[in-house]
Amino acid sequence: MLALVPTPDRSTADAERTRDYYDRLGRLEEDRLVQDVAGRVSFEVHRRLLAEHVRAGDRVLEIGAGPGRFTAELARLGARVVVTDLSPVQLDLNRENLTGTADEGNVERRELLDVCDLSRYDDYEFDVVVAYGGPLSYAFEAEESAVRGLLRVTRSGGRVLASVMSMLGTWRHAPAGVTALAEALGEDVNDRVLATGDLRHVGGEHQCRMFRAHEVVDLVERAGGHVLATSASNWASLADPDVLGRVEADPDRWARFLDHEVQACREPGALDGGTHVLVAAEPRP
Repeated sequence: MLALVPTPDRSTADAERTRDYYDRLGRLEEDRLVQDVAGRVSFEVHRRLLAEHVRAGDRVLEIGAGPGRFTAELARLGARVVVTDLSPVQLDLNRENLTGTADEGNVERRELLDVCDLSRYDDYEFDVVVAYGGPLSYAFEAEESAVRGLLRVTRSGGRVLASVMSMLGTWRHAPAGVTALAEALGEDVNDRVLATGDLRHVGGEHQCRMFRAHEVVDLVERAGGHVLATSASNWASLADPDVLGRVEADPDRWARFLDHEVQACREPGALDGGTHVLVAAEPRP
């Protein structure tokens, strides 16, 4: 079991809660990016950002790899991947899902890892660091030091690719849940969540910090990175799923829709419109 060491900014309890949540989630995490249209579009937006910045032969540190959907994509791009996750259950699923496939040959090793502690890795050790699925959303007050760690282990000219949970996009996508929260816990709690993105105000088993797009950019810049690109994970794909299902059923229309959607997600006015905010950055010299 990974020893979770508290930092001055984040408690062991926060880290343990996150690990236990994903241990309990188990195989349900496998379905998150395939179970509905919005998830499938989010996967494609993430995948295309990988394809833009990862080259064959790159050595990649994948943080929060989960059951391996992006591990497989990295392998198919020709990267050599060090696969990590906070959850031993998710790491086991990653191994199980890739074993026996051609993609497994591109995995160097698997390790339990907390995004807040990359001390085992050398400076400039990786060409690319990928932190998809929101591991930085669980760093809480240690988020800046965590991003500094991602940048530290990335070579000059390399890339850090990350996604975090979106505050405004979540509100847009799930107004029923936000309304129910306010009714159950009070408008003051709801106000605090909307102001900070911090679900610790709510309690419960899933606690994370959601971001506005400008907060992600500010975080990377404060930590010593230079932002190259930002994107929402969704835009039009959070609309009527029945309508989008009919588009998805036609391969030509779906391909065109995805092209438009990827472009729309990078428009400044759309960056807060998806369930996640994506960023591509490089270490500043």
